[in-house]
Amino acid sequence: MYPKLPSLNSLKVFDAAAKLGSFKRAAEELFITPTAVSHQIKVLEEALNTQLFERKTRAVLLTADGSLLAATTSRIFEQLVATVNEISGSKSTLTVSTTTSFAATWLVPNLEHFYQKNPGIDISIITGEQVVDIERDRRIDIAIRYGKYEPTTKNSTKLTTESVGMYVAPNYLSKIAGINEAQLLEVKWINRSLSSFSWKCLLGDISRKNIIRQFDQEHHVIQAALAGQGIALVSSLLVQNALQNDWLVSYKNSAVKCHFDGFTYYAVIPDRNRNNKNVRIFLDWLIGELSR
Repeated sequence: MYPKLPSLNSLKVFDAAAKLGSFKRAAEELFITPTAVSHQIKVLEEALNTQLFERKTRAVLLTADGSLLAATTSRIFEQLVATVNEISGSKSTLTVSTTTSFAATWLVPNLEHFYQKNPGIDISIITGEQVVDIERDRRIDIAIRYGKYEPTTKNSTKLTTESVGMYVAPNYLSKIAGINEAQLLEVKWINRSLSSFSWKCLLGDISRKNIIRQFDQEHHVIQAALAGQGIALVSSLLVQNALQNDWLVSYKNSAVKCHFDGFTYYAVIPDRNRNNKNVRIFLDWLIGELSR
């Protein structure tokens, strides 16, 4: 019926290798040997009379023809999986890339709201502080990034711009007479491109009684505050769950404004997923939740 099409098996092997950027990892995913993956790719290249991958010492890179084919196989296999899942009643999985702090303090605590509205979709989360090339890392369906938002960023949607506040555990607050006696908790970014917000910048002169503890992750700052170790200078967005459960309170109801504002969470979708129904459902849910 489709005489010019290569075998479905070779296309499946190619799709896995393109998605993972490695013959070895594709073999592990498909439970075959790397030699079998290499053989299937070679058969496909001969059938199409073109080179699909550039073979490097420790990786493989898609050629222009390979990228063109990968965009099509990814879309077709995703549609096929979605249809099979719909018929069989199985769940489909959406892979989200985001920062460790956003995942730990906001996304995971709120995911149950998403599942209640969308029981047919599972969310898999990949965390890290480096910006991932989502066009090349084909595992990722959507990325939630943090920093200065440029509206011209391709396939991007602004989610929310946060403010920074001072937050403290009630039991710690009862032990101090004022901020001059407090231990102060703040973040020192791993990502140096982000301008920092600090107690010294906020307060100017620090009391000799003050000790400043720095952490390289915002959720570590929040955890330290939850443990009663001091007052945290941290994202107002990331402490929402702790505030709702009365684990933390705003210190003297004061939110820090001025030059600490401006960090934005925004979503980026790879080209191959622009028309992906589940990605759109998840993105619409994010926008709705973060606008509340």
